Amino acid sequence: MLLDRINAVNDIKKIDPEDYPALAEEIRQFLIGHISKTGGHLGSNLGTVELTMALHLSFQLPEDKIIWDVGHQSYTHKLLTGRKDQFDNLRKFGGMSGFPKRKESNCDSFDTGHSSTSISAGLGLVKARDIQGQKNSVISVIGDGSLTGGMAYEALNNAAKLETNFIIVLNDNNMSISENVGGISKYLNNIRTANAYLDIKEGVYNTLKDIPRGDRIVEGIRKAKSGFKQLVVPGMFFEDMGITYLGPVDGHNIPAMLRMFQEAKRVRNTVIVHVITQKGKGFEPAERHPARFHGAEPFDTETGIPLNPRTTANYTDIFSTVMCKLGARNEKVVAITAAMPDGTGLRRFRNMYPDRFFDVGIAEEHAVTFAAGLAVGGLKPVVAIYSSFLQRAYDQIIHDVCIQNLPVVFAVDRAGIVGSDGETHQGIFDLSYLSSIPNMHVMAPKNKWELSDMMKYALSLNAPVAIRYPRGEAYAGLKEFRAPIESFHAEAIYLEKDVCLLAVGSMVKTAEEVRRLIREAGYGCSLINARFVKPIDEKAVEYAKKHHGITAAMEENVASGGYGERVREYFDTLPGEGELLNFAIPDEYVEHGNVDLLKKEIGIDAESIAGAILARLKERE
Repeated sequence: MLLDRINAVNDIKKIDPEDYPALAEEIRQFLIGHISKTGGHLGSNLGTVELTMALHLSFQLPEDKIIWDVGHQSYTHKLLTGRKDQFDNLRKFGGMSGFPKRKESNCDSFDTGHSSTSISAGLGLVKARDIQGQKNSVISVIGDGSLTGGMAYEALNNAAKLETNFIIVLNDNNMSISENVGGISKYLNNIRTANAYLDIKEGVYNTLKDIPRGDRIVEGIRKAKSGFKQLVVPGMFFEDMGITYLGPVDGHNIPAMLRMFQEAKRVRNTVIVHVITQKGKGFEPAERHPARFHGAEPFDTETGIPLNPRTTANYTDIFSTVMCKLGARNEKVVAITAAMPDGTGLRRFRNMYPDRFFDVGIAEEHAVTFAAGLAVGGLKPVVAIYSSFLQRAYDQIIHDVCIQNLPVVFAVDRAGIVGSDGETHQGIFDLSYLSSIPNMHVMAPKNKWELSDMMKYALSLNAPVAIRYPRGEAYAGLKEFRAPIESFHAEAIYLEKDVCLLAVGSMVKTAEEVRRLIREAGYGCSLINARFVKPIDEKAVEYAKKHHGITAAMEENVASGGYGERVREYFDTLPGEGELLNFAIPDEYVEHGNVDLLKKEIGIDAESIAGAILARLKERE
């Protein structure tokens, strides 16, 4: 096995070039075998095997710096930097991250997890290198999907001024998570298919090389700012910005990429190397269904079928169904997503109402302001974005939606602990950052029926509304408790004595178990479904303090700025001897791992909460 000879960084350089194709195949089989057991990002990694090999062969790590945009395609990079034995615990608690982590290896140059950041980070590393008189190469690897994000263009605009080497590898597979949309995708597709240009270029270069001093002429053409491609492909976008463009090159042809990277090293400004790859390459199910294998659960390696297929609806499924029904009832309802029609559950809405569905690419800031414009125009926009990604549009939520008090509904998916993707993807800040904004209303459903009710209620309000719901199976408990949603009223599920649990959203299910444990210990326990995080139901807080010795606020969000803090602000102004305990995520980032294990680790599982409440009850006796 060739992989057995790669146990540390740069070991790949000891492999005979004629063995590169065999090594690439071994890497693919290694990735398929391990990801089929642990889950993870499969399609993107299968597509970048040869590209990663070429980068490691062309550059000297860790001195040279590779920044992976998003970072979900860095598994081969981890294999080639001595982390082969850690793949058994990929994305598990205490195990190897599925994204680059500087604390994990000095070959990981920059921690990533969100898109469109690599060029900015790379530009910073270039400037730091030059100021300190260093000579290493800096390479930012960005996918065409990430080029739909505006931050990439801000960085390109800045990088165009460079008079020093900075290499940007454009990994072009015509995909982000779902198929790319927009002008840049069309533009790159035109370059990919410009066979006439490629044939002419190669023909002229080959002819020139055959004449005396032809190599020098070719080199002069390649270095010229108004080079050959400008004559044959007018208006080249990158060249017009002042960035040298090389390519496109086959991203599965290692010798061709090695030649291209050597050429890129000689350029004395920013240079883009355009590499064409196939997402999911080498595994037929992933080639046929690249979106399905973007983030894969454990699967059968022969068929690609998940080993543990879902048998119950998750919250995204419920949202999808509700959106289709709302779209049928009201032709003013429109839906917006940022490159994730599948992940957010809007594909069905798109199929039913294509004229009222908008995928803006990986551009959350644009999505929000675009929604504000739709609202001003008299429509009812619903913006469906993951909690962690919505953070990127915080200014637009404030400035373009909430200052104008526009009726935009934010469907905040993957809220709370999401598990294996780790710090960059945990949706643990939304209650805090959304609740801090005037005019914003923030809600969280306790189960699948309440999500449906909240969507209908949100669209009836003439104001900004955010509804946050978790990843995973939609809770089907407490169906008998379905009080109509009225303005800013919590829902009393059980009213007893001693302890009152004020639970938000997904924590209502946990609170049921907490209540059971407290009652088994001989105490009474009320359970109130908060429903509204902003504004809080002050009467519910008053009732809790007046009739209970201990009130516990429970949320799957950071404590700082969260529901518990809002409750405390009011709770402490009320008369009485009642005590408030806050159960939330500590002021820290939550790493990757199993969701239940992570909740136990940070103390927001039922046993931890019940134990803390019972201990305090005994102290008060």
